[in-house]
Amino acid sequence: MTERNGHCLCGAVSFHLAAEPITTRVCWCRDCQHLAANGTVNALVATDALEISGELSEFTSTADSGNKISRRFCPRCGSHLFGNSSARPQFTVIRAGNFDDPSSVRPVMNTWASSAPQWACLDAAVERLEKQASIAPPPASAAAAS
Repeated sequence: MTERNGHCLCGAVSFHLAAEPITTRVCWCRDCQHLAANGTVNALVATDALEISGELSEFTSTADSGNKISRRFCPRCGSHLFGNSSARPQFTVIRAGNFDDPSSVRPVMNTWASSAPQWACLDAAVERLEKQASIAPPPASAAAAS
């Protein structure tokens, strides 16, 4: 499946992704826990492959890395949809639960596992990284080879 669609809870914001996600990860950083009261499943995509319809609100903060993180959400229902880092504007994070078919992506890594609550259920079959994953995903040629 190359293309995916999705929307917020109320349907006021929708999106179309015209390419495969680069990677999908579960993030257990404290910021993501505040957003979801749990870890968040994030699909990293090429920004230019994403088309968004509808009005978004934005909240920007500074991450532990010093990067500015912009989180975009529906102003009507509050669904958190997208995230962007000042360090890599060519990529956008889509919160995977907002895909019409969230099962169309599968996490390959748990990041910030050291911040996960003791009750968190981390799949032992998925790679575990105690802190942040690399700044950028592998080059497309390396990802295609794996």
